[in-house]
Formats: sequence, structure tokens, C-alpha cells
Amino acid sequence: MKVAHRPLHDTSVPEYLDRLRFPPDPWKLMETSFDADDLGTTETLFAVGNGYLGLRGNIEEGHDGHQHGTFINGFHETWPIRHAEEAYGFARTGQTIVNVPDPKVIRLYVDDEPLLLSVADLIDYSRTLDMKEGVLTRDLLWRTPAGNRVRVRSSRMVSLSQRHLAVMRFEVTLLDYEAPIAISSQLLNRGAGLDEYRANKQPTSGFDPRKAEKLDERVLEPRIHHGDDNRVLLGYRTRNSGMTLACAMEHHIESDADYTTVTDVAPDYAKQVYRSRLQPGQTFSLTKVVSYHTSRMVPPRELADRCNRTLDRVREEGVEKQFQDQRDWLAEFWERSDVEIAEQPEIQQAVRWNLFQLLQAAARGDGYGVPAKGVTGSGYGGHYFWDTEIYAVPFFIYTSPVIARNALRYRYRLLPAAERRAGELAQNGALFPWRTINGEEASAYYAAGTAQYHIDADISYAINKYVLATGDDEFLAREGIDILVQTARMWADLGFWRHSRGDGESFRIHGVTGPDEYTTVVNDNLYTNVMARFNLRCAAESVRKLRGQWPDQYAKMVARMDLDDEEVEEWERAAEGMAILWDDQLGIHPQDALFHEREVWDLENTPPEKRPLLLHFHPLVIYRFQVLKQADVVLALFLQGEHFTMDEKRADFEYYDPITTGDSTLSGVVQSIIAAEVGYHQLALQYFWDGLFVDLADLHSNTADGVHVASTGGVWSALVHGFGGFRDHGEGLNFDPRLPDSWPSLTYRVTVHNNRLKVTVRQESIEFSIERGRALSVNVRGERFLVTPENEVIVPLADQGPRLDGAPDPSAFHGTLRADGSVITASLPAMVTDAEDQVVD
Repeated sequence: MKVAHRPLHDTSVPEYLDRLRFPPDPWKLMETSFDADDLGTTETLFAVGNGYLGLRGNIEEGHDGHQHGTFINGFHETWPIRHAEEAYGFARTGQTIVNVPDPKVIRLYVDDEPLLLSVADLIDYSRTLDMKEGVLTRDLLWRTPAGNRVRVRSSRMVSLSQRHLAVMRFEVTLLDYEAPIAISSQLLNRGAGLDEYRANKQPTSGFDPRKAEKLDERVLEPRIHHGDDNRVLLGYRTRNSGMTLACAMEHHIESDADYTTVTDVAPDYAKQVYRSRLQPGQTFSLTKVVSYHTSRMVPPRELADRCNRTLDRVREEGVEKQFQDQRDWLAEFWERSDVEIAEQPEIQQAVRWNLFQLLQAAARGDGYGVPAKGVTGSGYGGHYFWDTEIYAVPFFIYTSPVIARNALRYRYRLLPAAERRAGELAQNGALFPWRTINGEEASAYYAAGTAQYHIDADISYAINKYVLATGDDEFLAREGIDILVQTARMWADLGFWRHSRGDGESFRIHGVTGPDEYTTVVNDNLYTNVMARFNLRCAAESVRKLRGQWPDQYAKMVARMDLDDEEVEEWERAAEGMAILWDDQLGIHPQDALFHEREVWDLENTPPEKRPLLLHFHPLVIYRFQVLKQADVVLALFLQGEHFTMDEKRADFEYYDPITTGDSTLSGVVQSIIAAEVGYHQLALQYFWDGLFVDLADLHSNTADGVHVASTGGVWSALVHGFGGFRDHGEGLNFDPRLPDSWPSLTYRVTVHNNRLKVTVRQESIEFSIERGRALSVNVRGERFLVTPENEVIVPLADQGPRLDGAPDPSAFHGTLRADGSVITASLPAMVTDAEDQVVD
């Protein structure tokens, strides 16, 4: 359901969801009726995963579905990118996450009649994702065509404690009279075209660059298939990337009734059919245990041995232990990660769902990055973007540092490929790809892809944030420092010195694209320059820190990187001389050197059917206007906020917010943070809601492709950094909250140097307590306080910062003069309309 923005003074939670179908619950997402019209969305919303393995929320019967999906982080296929017109250095290797064999299929037949939800007589139905249990359950009461009522209960879990394990249960109880039943449990390689049940049309759509590439040829080549009545196993190798996979399933049966088993195993499927005759009141319970193991080099047969060991361990420990381990794992996660909003049940449910999605995207990624869609769908091809370091990793840095470390270590593993990529673009150091799985650039459109050099600084930002928050100098010394050095080298080589009359000498960066993909290949993009300045300074400071605190590691790094003091001094000089542009006429920071020479796109009068712009206008049309896909300057104001005054932040926000389309889900959460900081409290809440419900309410019409993981991370940032007012710029823990007027309180936790600090913001105070660890020093609006394990600290607040009603005026700058004397106006490109809509005078 799409919800139009209401008046900003209305601070009640918008009705994004049908609350009869999706009732509010603080710990559960529940669905009370089945609807075949939005299967794609609910398959994403009810997906379960652990960062390594993900199962979309497809129904067990396998008939009705939008996209049947089982995904493994980093398991991908490659193909050569063919450009219509070639040029040196273009991306050469396409990469797409592979839909691996599907274990979710469990089909039920009663009196030889199949359960098919889209046509079944369902007396009762409910489905629940329990975020404390980490389990998806479904409970339905089906009346068969013969009138027999059948209770069907099922559950599905992807283990957080054992990353290679998934467990499914399927229980059938007859209520009225005796009948034969059959349960067909399958492991199906749909990529081989074996999805013989297609009750729903296959999803089709027009052009949409957010979707994954479709591979027309077979991807998984069979290597192993065997089994017996106890266990079955399939093994594969991808055709081009050479990755290997093995998957195995085993069943545990509980029933008072006798049953028979039929096993059928072929190269692309394994099926075990259980037949029984149940009396009224009797239950047949099937527990399906599945294991997946993947590799870049290990042969499938060895992976099969690993699958067998996983299943053997479950058999020895018992299935119930796996569910208990899941509860215990999640109890610890929520203890350190939960964010609580008092007296706001709809918001509380949505917040926990978003945080749970972050967990499912990365918890057991162990050695891989965080895909843009996690392991819930194939959107963006399963690629890793800069979203990981700016939106997702900060949450883990302050709640689950081990997960953050693993994600950053993956970037270190990709450093050699980034060094090769820099060489291809005639640069020193390293240039990380804009989108990738295996380390090679996968973006064929360089203007809005490869040209986003800022990813080097984004990765360095996350490394620095991690080291400061955790004190993990070992990671810095052994791995992080190499990335910092090589990215600093890239910036020092990419930029150049220019002497300007009246302004002296400055360091310039030309020919890059910032986060805003509606403005490409520009000079002195503000975000890029600000973050490059940070990267250069951080690298120099880290080198000097290493030399002073860990001389042996410093010596190894110097030898490894062939680094000398003069190079470090040059980084510092470039950082100090970095060009940070300012427009005296408008009193703001230009997004880039020529941004204000363009005409302003009239967003207020853009028809809704022409949004998002990227699906309705050629890039060249968009590039001619001042219009933003997502926050660019505003994001810089957040990440490097200590380098901007409050007046500068407000002026920049008031200029750029009205020309930001929100076509990217990366934008609203950042706009919420800065809107809250500068005082637009109602607008901040509206942006927060849009980010909070972007998937739950399918606000961008593409939730079916998978969860927007970056947005879920942004929700945490909007709560903690925006409304919670937390900033950590390396000079202590600083707090300046902006609690919404309608919220009684907001409680969150941050872990710093293994000490967990609980923060509660109320309208009249901010409270601190140590939940674990030693004392911490905090600063509240410039005043320092010491929080100890023995004593909580309560600091009175006179207010919640500045309060500005409404939103920035879109026409505030219309009619004013540019620096060249021209008048700023808003306009639209010529619209393409259907012939019947054209009016001839």
C-alpha cells in the first residue's frame, strides 16, 4: 500500500499497513490472512536467514510463488559483460548471486487432494515471524474438498549458531475422519527448469536497473547426487565462476501411525515421500534438517562430507537443541542491540523488524560482505556496495563488533583486486569497485558506477569508526592499515594542485560521481572531497599511531607497502588544501563546481507516474537539472558533521532537501538525521517513517526483490544518531538528542571498547547507565559526565534542540541570482505522453 504524505503537524503513525491483516506486536510480524496478490512482498518480509544462508518466505507447498529463492552470500556466477561500444577499462566481469537448490518444498496430499493455498478452503490462517525465537511459523485449518478438517502447522529456521544449517517442521493433524495422507519433501534445483508447478505467472516487468541479471543458460552443473531413506545429497559446480556447492537433507519423523518412505534422487532434485493413514486426532510430524556448504575451490565431494558432519551433529544433539540455541543467540543479540520506543507499538514492531533484517543480512556472513538485499532476494544481483560501510556496518560496530570486523576483513581480502582496478584507471594505490561480489567491478555504466570513487573513503571511514569504537588496534595494524594507505595513495594521485586568484593553492578532485546518481562525472563533488580529506588525514594519523604504539608492526607495514615519511606528509598537505567549495551568493556549499549552473527540476509539479525518474527519463535529461536521487551534501553533513557549523547545516539542508526525490531508499534516513539536528522535527519524523516502512509497506514497489538492507541500517542511525543525538567523532561520546514530541522516551545501547552503555532519552532528561563493563565518559551538549557501573547519570534537558515547523520552502531560492547574475527558476523537461492524452488547440 502506498501512503501519501500527510500534513507534517500530524505526528500520529501513518497507516502504512492493513492492521487487520498485519496486527501490531512488539516482537512479531504476523499475517492473519493469505493473499496471492502480494506474494513477492510477503516472501521478502517473512524470509529467514543468518547472513550466510537465506530462505525466502515462500509457502511450503511450492505452488504459489512470486520468486522461489534460496541464496548463499557470495555464491555467484560470472559472465563476460558485452558493451555495445567498447573502451579501455570498462567493467568486464558480470556477477550474479545464484538461486541454489530449494529445500522449502513440503507438499501435502489428503485423500490424494493437494493443499493449494490460492484455492484452498482455509477456515483459519496465520503466519508469524518471531524475532525473539528466530523462527517463522504458520498455522492453518484446511477443509478438504471431502469436508475433512486438517490442521497444518509448520515452522522454519535458519540457524544463527550453526551457519550451515536450516531446520523445517511440518505437522499434519486430521480432525474429522480417517484418511490417507502423503507428504512430499523435496530439494529442488529450480535453475534447471524443474519447477513444474507454476500456478502463478512468472514475474515480469519492464526496465529496472535494480533487478538482477537473468542468466539464460544452466548455472549449476551436477557433480553428485545420491541418497537413501535416511539422507539425500546433491553437489554442483557453477559453470563459469567455478564455485562449488553441496546440500544435504535428512528427516526425523514422529507419529503413532505407520508410514512408508519412497526416495527418488536425480541430478537436479531429491524427493522423499512419506505415506500414512491417520485417524482423527492423530498427528504426523516431519522435521527436515538441511545443510549447505560452499567454496571457491574445494570439490563438491569434500563439501558433501562437511554437510554430513553438520547433519550428524544435529542428530547427536537433537533438533530441540538447535531451537534452544537460536533463542539463546537472539537473547544475547537483543540484550546489546534493542532500541525501545515507549507507547508506540506500531513503531516498536517495525523497528525490531528492521534490526532483525540487519542481523539476518550479516550475522554469519563470516568472511563475506553484506549484500544490498542480504540473503532475502536477488535484487542488485547480490552485490556489495558502499552501502555496507556507511549504513550497515555502523550498527554492528556499536552492537556486534565481531560482525563488523568480519565485514571489513572481506574488504581487505578484496584489496588486491582493488589495486589492479586502480591500475586500470591509471591510479596509484587501490580503487574499490562500486558494486561487486568477487572484487571485480560489475557496474557496466561507469558514469554512475565506477566514477563513484568515494567508496574508498567510505570503507576507510568504517575502518576508522570500528577501530575507535573497539580499540582493535590489531586489526588496524595487520589489515586495516593496508587499506588506509592504499586508498590515501589513490586520492593523492587522483587529485591535483591548482592556484586560484584570491583563494591561493587548493587540492582538487575532478571527474568523479558522488552518492547522488542523478549528477555524474563532476568536478569537486563536496561529499567526495570532504570524505577524501578525512581518508587522507585518517591514513596519516593511523600510520603515526602505528609507529608510536606498535613499532614492530609499523616496520612490517613500511616494508610491505614501501612507504616513506614524505608520502605521509603529502597526504596531510593534500587534506589541508582540499577544496571545499562555498557559494557566497546562495550561502551554501555547492554539490559540485557546476551544480548551481543547472536549472532546478520542478519536483512539486512532477506527475507521480513519472517517478522514480530513473525509470522514465534518459540519464542525460536528468543530468541537465539540479535534482538529486539521494542525499549527497546532506550525507556529508552527517558523516563529517564536526567540520560544519549549525548554520551551514541548516542552509545546506534547506537548499538540497526540496530537490531530493527520495528515489533511493538510502536518502530518507539521512535526511531524517539532519532534519532532526537542524530543527525540522516534523519532517524528520516523516522521513523516519518512510525509511521504517519502506519494505513493510513496499513504498518503492520493489520489496519483492529483497529487503533494502542499507535502509534498515539507516533506521538504526536515524534513531540513535538522529533522535538519540549520539555522535562519536573520535573525541569522546557526545549526545545532543532530538526526541520527537509524541514519543515519551527512546532507549538504545552502544558498545564502546567492550563497555555497553544504555541511553534513555526523555523529553526532560537523558539518562545513562553501564549495562556491562567499566566507567565511560560522556558529553551532553558540551558538559562532561562520568558514568560508572555503580551509578547511573541523569542529565536534565532544557529542550530537544531547535524546533522548526513544516519543511523547507521549495521556492525559497527561486528568483534569486546565481553568481553569474542569472536567475534561478524551476522547470520540467518535455514530458512524453500517450497520443490520446495530447490536446491540440
